[in-house]
Amino acid sequence: MYTFLSNQNLPTDSSLIKESETEALQKLDNILNQKNSQVKLVAENVEEITIPDSVFYVLRQVVQAMASGKNVSIVTYNPELTTQQAADLLNVSRPYLIKLLEQGELPYIMVGTHRRVKFEDLKKYKQQRDSKRRQLLDELIAESQDLGFYE
Repeated sequence: MYTFLSNQNLPTDSSLIKESETEALQKLDNILNQKNSQVKLVAENVEEITIPDSVFYVLRQVVQAMASGKNVSIVTYNPELTTQQAADLLNVSRPYLIKLLEQGELPYIMVGTHRRVKFEDLKKYKQQRDSKRRQLLDELIAESQDLGFYE
């Protein structure tokens, strides 16, 4: 099972995070971003456990997002996704995703008569797509600046 944190967060409704929590979130954010910090969870009965790196990474992302006033959603996925789940993650229609699969843009496997997309392949495709989009946007901005349309 994998956890995916969406970067498409929306501004938080002010009623969701109380003022007292905002200060605590800022302090927690500072602690989690210290170099070589080892975070431990201490229970009421004084039992303590060091938080594993994988949990620490997710916790740090969640706290950073919340501290900057964003909503957070954590969604767990199985290693293989249905075409609808994959389309939802890419924020595209299912028919468009099927087109990507048939064109070989994104690998898939067949389970009976159904296509399945591996989560790792989907994550890799999304990162490449987003990187390519950023690069094209940078090129467009540079060209616009050269032509004097963008300052």
